[in-house]
Amino acid sequence: MFFKALKQNLKVKSFVGTSKNALLIQIWTALIAIMLLKWLHHLSKAKWSLSNLASMLRLNLFTYRNLLLWLDNPFGTPPLIPAPVQFSLELN
Repeated sequence: MFFKALKQNLKVKSFVGTSKNALLIQIWTALIAIMLLKWLHHLSKAKWSLSNLASMLRLNLFTYRNLLLWLDNPFGTPPLIPAPVQFSLELN
């Protein structure tokens, strides 16, 4: 089931490396990605399938949005310019 989910949702068709370490890194990375997708699927108010959520996240990867707000309203218009967030460093 895990490898089926990898192939369907994360588009992992083959392993990148051939060493044991490379395989373990790719499997652990895929596990973390699936876990994050499942958590976002749980938080989402839009009742999408996991593969649809993964596709929509892939399409909106480089837009400046609050992820939790996007999960509530995924078809809203993204802001044109990201809100400036500048922190000040106060040295005494």
